[in-house]
Amino acid sequence: MDIKNNILETIGNTPLIRLNKITKDLPGTILAKVDYFNPGNSIKDRMALKMVEVAEKEGKIKPGGTIIECTSGNTGMGLALAAVVKGYKCIFTTTDKQSKEKMDILKAVGAEVIVCPTNVEPDDPRSYYSVAQRLAREIPNSYHFNQYDNLANRLAHYETTGPEIWRQTDGTITHLVCTAGTGGTVTGTAQYLKEMNPDIQIWAVDVYGSLLTKYFRTGEVDMGEVHPYISEGFGEDFVPQNYDMSVIDHFEQVTDKDGAIMARKLAKEEGLFCGYSAGSCIQGLMQLKDRLKPTDVVVCIFHDHGSRYVGKIYNDQWMQERGFLDVKTFKDIVNGRGTNKKLISLAPEHTVAEAVDLMRKYDIEHIPVLNGNGFVGSISEGGLFQKVFSNPDIKHEKVGSVMEAAFPIVDFLTPVEKLSTLINRENGAVLSKDEAGNFHIVTKYDVIQAMGK
Repeated sequence: MDIKNNILETIGNTPLIRLNKITKDLPGTILAKVDYFNPGNSIKDRMALKMVEVAEKEGKIKPGGTIIECTSGNTGMGLALAAVVKGYKCIFTTTDKQSKEKMDILKAVGAEVIVCPTNVEPDDPRSYYSVAQRLAREIPNSYHFNQYDNLANRLAHYETTGPEIWRQTDGTITHLVCTAGTGGTVTGTAQYLKEMNPDIQIWAVDVYGSLLTKYFRTGEVDMGEVHPYISEGFGEDFVPQNYDMSVIDHFEQVTDKDGAIMARKLAKEEGLFCGYSAGSCIQGLMQLKDRLKPTDVVVCIFHDHGSRYVGKIYNDQWMQERGFLDVKTFKDIVNGRGTNKKLISLAPEHTVAEAVDLMRKYDIEHIPVLNGNGFVGSISEGGLFQKVFSNPDIKHEKVGSVMEAAFPIVDFLTPVEKLSTLINRENGAVLSKDEAGNFHIVTKYDVIQAMGK
């Protein structure tokens, strides 16, 4: 019988999957090492387990002890799984830019999570590095694993990730593409592959706002390169000891926007629901496609699963707020009119004749009905047309007695595609309030015009 003794025995041996659509115009064979198949849904399970095993062997953590680590989420998950099986406690520090999903997942497996500010220097006492170090000093029988400088990190990939890729490609791999963060994955995997074939090209993908690329090119730690970025799981504002830059051939930087958009494309075009770094990894490769040949075999590391990012890169509103999605919204339609015209409305006590006069004067078909309690109904040209046949004297009626249902009210950043599902035969328009508190109306003709551009 093939039975695992515990969850830790399922770590590693993740699949290598061919990319077919998103890279169809690139020379060579493009393969993805999809490490979200690990039990903690990320490649960090490998190094987390290795760091625990080495710490146990060296006597740095003892039974009943506390694991302390600063993590963007994935390393914490791997350590938490090891802690559950081996009987340790966990305290993790993380930054406020990390997704809520990551923090909730860590808590679900029994860890305590402390959120620290992102935009502070690494040696600032508030940084998640410093807080982890302080906790390790204060808590008895605890150990700060420090994935950045703990060489068991890269050893895990030298012993597992590199050999797996070599075996899965029958030694034909010509390029490894990997996002660069702690340095463990890219360095450890590269060390093994370079031993097997020194000609294999190792391309590290970095983010703008990180200092790693300039350090690779110049050997200079330039804090002037550092500025806030949104990408998660890679890029650094210092150089971790896990790096051996001699085994890396090139660093390529990508933008927050390009990485996020590419991650979404991977899900839609390849069925690979991956995290931010996978999108950035492929984007980096796209920027380097002119260096590839038809005979090349390229392996891209996809670190983690998209479930960590459902509130961020897979959330349309989050993407729109950062200008990452070229999708028209209610706001875009209003702004596209040139001037933000005042909303024309009626009160229930107005007459139908007054409503018709307003429709003629402003060349509009839909008018919301408003009283002191808010929007209570609507008047439409089509609805009035139907009522005229049953009551020719309807023009003397009060709007309140003939009005239709109130128009739906949506968020000002609602995408056009969503608006199109709300506007139908029974409902001809939607309303929304802008940042200044003013209401605007969008009709089916507005939507048709916007989607046609």
